[in-house]
Amino acid sequence: MSLKPAARPARLVVKIGTSLLTRRDGHLDKPRMGRLASELSAIQKSGTQVILVSSGAIAAGLSEMGWTRKPSELAKKQAAAAVGQPRLMETYRRFFRRRGISVAQLLLTRDDFESPPRSRNARTTILTLLRAGVIPIINENDTVAVEEIRLGDNDTLAARVAVRLQADLLVLLTDVEGLMTRHPREGRGKLIERVERLGARIEALAHAAPGSDGGTGGMQTKIRAARRAVSHGVPMVIASGKRAGVLKDLLAGRPRGTFFPARRPLVGKI
Repeated sequence: MSLKPAARPARLVVKIGTSLLTRRDGHLDKPRMGRLASELSAIQKSGTQVILVSSGAIAAGLSEMGWTRKPSELAKKQAAAAVGQPRLMETYRRFFRRRGISVAQLLLTRDDFESPPRSRNARTTILTLLRAGVIPIINENDTVAVEEIRLGDNDTLAARVAVRLQADLLVLLTDVEGLMTRHPREGRGKLIERVERLGARIEALAHAAPGSDGGTGGMQTKIRAARRAVSHGVPMVIASGKRAGVLKDLLAGRPRGTFFPARRPLVGKI
């Protein structure tokens, strides 16, 4: 991958997965959240508009409610999300505020993309926030969106946001370095640094890759997100959020993770 300084994105969408936001005991990993907030704040201050898509609401609610594992019952998932979302946002707000950055919460559902009036309204709201220097923090509205809890994932949400807002780059931060050549149980694989074509081989590798505890995604959802993003002109990266400075490195053109180049350029920037 090569993102030269001249190609530094004007608008960046970053998705942070549940596995990065929570510790093994289910509590929020505040040191890591603070570090990521610091990196995103620096990027925002450098002139790049930042949109954050964040998982973690259900996981944050589990420990608050005294539950040790993610429930299978829909009502309990919704309850955990309802408790966890304000906790998640308050933690983000505190970290970003220390760096002089304001944040806003947007909870979206599939209808907010597929209903033209709602889609236009959501886009207008996000653009208004970006122009005011505010970082929108977006999550699925898990407390009411039955289909999103059953099928949804924030990789897909991030891709939809990136396409709708015509972002210059989508970064999916996870707990692995990127797409690997083999499953960890089969031995040490190599990082695939660039994917030009999303064919059967890539799909098979994604299917074999393990998901992360606590999340709803895995590599399969990330490949689906890549397919949506690059086909609409948005390049994408899968990279490890455990690596300090990963976002700074990417924007400086240093190769990190797996890069999916856009298939066609965006036309008519909003």
